[in-house]
Amino acid sequence: MTPKYFLELGDIMARVEASDGTRASIAYDEGIRRATEIVRGQTAAGRKVIFVGNGGSAAIASHQATDYWKNGGMRAIAFNDPALLTCVGNDFGYPHVFEKPIAMFADPGDVLIAISSGGRSENILRAVGAGVVAGCRVITMSGFRPDNPLRARGELNFYVPSDSYGYVEITHLAVCHCIVDTIIAQSRRP
Repeated sequence: MTPKYFLELGDIMARVEASDGTRASIAYDEGIRRATEIVRGQTAAGRKVIFVGNGGSAAIASHQATDYWKNGGMRAIAFNDPALLTCVGNDFGYPHVFEKPIAMFADPGDVLIAISSGGRSENILRAVGAGVVAGCRVITMSGFRPDNPLRARGELNFYVPSDSYGYVEITHLAVCHCIVDTIIAQSRRP
């Protein structure tokens, strides 16, 4: 069973679909190149990277925000502090837990990376809407159904063609690592 799992994971990772803001398909490697350019360019100009996600995607968001600033030297944050989530959830409702802090803290040119396995979470969709209003560059990561609404909301969109949380979340994490690791490697070149 174990080897089959990893073979299937590798197959799914190779079939990630990327698209641009017009919903036009772009090659996976071109999507990674563009995402890397957006993050590198915006952070070099003093902008920050904001990550949002629920559950396992929240863990990815926290982990990547830390890696982007600690290893990549970029300002990065994830809005999933328990006090923030419970306060905003209690006062405004859970659909607004990311929308409200993005509206308050996002600046034009920041990069919002919205991660949702199913691509249908209202709070993630509202976060993207708030990011657009704030002038953020938006990159989305989703999976499950190919017609999920998050898949069409970003300037760049990465879709994992699987209905397995494990495969989708591992692939989202790998895409995030690929972006930051590419930026780190490029910064070390003479």
